Amino acid sequence: MNLLDVKDLHVEFTTQDGNVTAVNDLNFSLQPGETLGIVGESGSGKSQTVFALMGLLAKNGIISGSAKFEGNEILNLPEKELNKVRAEQIAMIFQDPMTSLNPYMKVSAQMMEVLILHKKMSKKEAFEESIKMLEAVKIPEARSRINMYPHEFSGGMRQRVMIAMALLCRPKLLIADEPTTALDVTIQAQIMDLLNELKHQFNTAIIMITHDLGVVAGSCDKVLVMYAGRTMEYGSVEDIFYRPSHPYTEGLLKAIPRLDSEADTLPTIPGNPPNLLNLPEGCPYQDRCHRAIENICNGTPTLTPFAQDRSRACFSDWESW
Repeated sequence: MNLLDVKDLHVEFTTQDGNVTAVNDLNFSLQPGETLGIVGESGSGKSQTVFALMGLLAKNGIISGSAKFEGNEILNLPEKELNKVRAEQIAMIFQDPMTSLNPYMKVSAQMMEVLILHKKMSKKEAFEESIKMLEAVKIPEARSRINMYPHEFSGGMRQRVMIAMALLCRPKLLIADEPTTALDVTIQAQIMDLLNELKHQFNTAIIMITHDLGVVAGSCDKVLVMYAGRTMEYGSVEDIFYRPSHPYTEGLLKAIPRLDSEADTLPTIPGNPPNLLNLPEGCPYQDRCHRAIENICNGTPTLTPFAQDRSRACFSDWESW
């Protein structure tokens, strides 16, 4: 049985200018111990997808569809029931640890609170367990550092604290929303190595939200490529990187700087993403697509399987590429 099954997930935000469609009928599944990378440009709906799963959307957000975690529906659960799932079964690492950690509370108090609330531990037990988890994420001298405030840690160390907090209850699913964005490349590599190690140690499934395809290549099993709230392509990390079958995926990969390239300029995708207040009819990518076919790409492409564990939403003939 799949750990997570998402079907026809649709997220809209009501605004004074009209309804903004952030996620448009998204479908994917996740196995225990598997890592799914969700990639795409800013505004493609990556973060809103996981916020919907976690019940963290803004008040003007409207969710429809289905998301079953271990067979149980988690979309639109009452707050009290959702709190039993969050942290204990599904945990999240946010993009900026400095704004996610309380600057007025010591790290020890913030970590212990999770264990006291969800695991009913005593303060002493929670303190010792928090130290063990800080050691698990390779924070040196954890016993002496646990009583420090967040600002006393470096950016990389704060991210490790966030990971430790997320793993305190041994969740079955860990959602990482661009966990390496504000870090330099050396620390990025350390954080990704740490997540991979913890994934195997605790058999935790991971959803990795990122715009960095290099992070995806080194850590993910499956990749979901999003654009304008829709799935453009879905497949294994090897297929996506070595055999891309959608023009948008192709454009994203070509835009990655390569050390073995002698080109003077870096290829880019022309134009801008569509206005989510007024999505174009047909394929949302057609105005930027170098493979668009006149009078064919006007309809809305459906996500169609075309090989084992592979699917894409495109009208052009991928076999002729």
